[in-house]
Amino acid sequence: MNMKEAGTDIKNTIEIYLKKDEFGDYRIPLVRQRPIFLLGAPGIGKTAVVEQIAQELHLALVSYSMTHHTRQSALGLPFIQQKCYGGVTYDVSEYTMSEIIASVYDAMEESGLREGILFLDEINCVSETLAPAMLQFLQYKVFGRHRVPEGWVIVTAGNPPMYNKSVREFDVVTMDRLKVMEVEPDFDVWKEYALEHGIHNAIVTFLELKKDCFYRMETTGKGRSYVTARGWEDFSQIITLYEENHWKVDEALAGQYLRNDEIVREFCVYYDLYRKYQKDYQVTEILGGNVSQTVLKKAQAADFDERLSLLGLLLEQVRNGMREVVITGEYLQELMPLLRSLKQTQEIPQRLGQLVEAREKLLHSLEAANSLSKVEKTKHRRIIRFLLQTQRSVITESCRKPDSTMEEMERQQSAFEVVKEKFDAEVAGLRESAAGVDGQAASLFAFVEAAFGQGNEMLVLVTELTVDQYSSRYVARYGCEAYQKYSEVLMLDERQNRMREDIKKLEL
Repeated sequence: MNMKEAGTDIKNTIEIYLKKDEFGDYRIPLVRQRPIFLLGAPGIGKTAVVEQIAQELHLALVSYSMTHHTRQSALGLPFIQQKCYGGVTYDVSEYTMSEIIASVYDAMEESGLREGILFLDEINCVSETLAPAMLQFLQYKVFGRHRVPEGWVIVTAGNPPMYNKSVREFDVVTMDRLKVMEVEPDFDVWKEYALEHGIHNAIVTFLELKKDCFYRMETTGKGRSYVTARGWEDFSQIITLYEENHWKVDEALAGQYLRNDEIVREFCVYYDLYRKYQKDYQVTEILGGNVSQTVLKKAQAADFDERLSLLGLLLEQVRNGMREVVITGEYLQELMPLLRSLKQTQEIPQRLGQLVEAREKLLHSLEAANSLSKVEKTKHRRIIRFLLQTQRSVITESCRKPDSTMEEMERQQSAFEVVKEKFDAEVAGLRESAAGVDGQAASLFAFVEAAFGQGNEMLVLVTELTVDQYSSRYVARYGCEAYQKYSEVLMLDERQNRMREDIKKLEL
């Protein structure tokens, strides 16, 4: 199975394991909950999918790599304790709490969440002294004398022996206690992840043309050669920062992340072309609706690979704009009820301070649970920043008008007007951004039709906007006439009724 299928299966399994009966007991007792075992090649996203599931299900997440654990750190250290049996006192061996189990309890205390995922990576690379204890753990969920708390689902991962010399193949007795999922790399599935997480567009478009370069493991005369999804993602972040600093991206840099000389050469050749297309095709001008005949003729004469690269360049800016509008809209939707609650508040500055404190506490809890995506974290920080800035503005405004000159009700209304003014400014910015994105989308579709007609390029354009999470959400929430027009023409979808206009609802 691919990682998307595995993710769905893991999510379903966790939801079933956490299902309770009418008395609040788990329908499947902890001892009968088989730990999930993700078995697959390195770097294909096993850890990432578990993190994503924890975020979606709002569960705490504790992650450990088992490669560095000894018997003592996993099971706890022994100590002598005196106990009385039948009137006789004996010295009895006890164990301190396992570091792993203690981390689970720490996460519960800090986050306030009672349910979560305990993710143990490289589970089949444990030391020889720890291996016997793992069998007990997998069946009874116990390390030493301490059990994994109820409500915590165990997910494990490991690589097949061909990829890791440290792997100890599990025997049948061990495997029979696991829910095994064998996963394989799949570019189309990874592409969805790449678009959602902002992987550099040059990488996505290159792999779209060269899918066989996405994942490779082989042995050469120089030793092991490999390219993984993890490598592409890490390389993507470096490319973005190098471009911001105007530094050169070359084979020496690429080779630090992609350990295959042939793929490094192919990508660097493509990357240089990609940068050339950025200059030659005047992407900003095209999306602004100002297409020169020179650019139009160049596009019409280009081969299909070059056309796909050009589409990728144009789509990147439009999708980024749609993404920002969607994220900003969700931030304002969450902020709005907080501000509405100020209408009935006499001391607005103090109440704003309380809202900041509550939001910071929530953010700390989610960070402690390790179940917070980058987008969600940014949203919480934007809310905190807005509340703090608004509090300062309200205080400054009240200082200009001494209390003695105003009735209490008048002062409260004046403070709320400051809040409303700042919020309305944010909404106006969102409207302006949405209008700009809509204009870019219209220019994009107009250019593609003028250059390529309604052929494969138009099909690619509509399909890409359909499958991307943020662009599809943008279209559903705010509409996009150009997309609706061409998606109907190409019969990719039946027209759906638009959802309510979120921006129009943003009124305090």
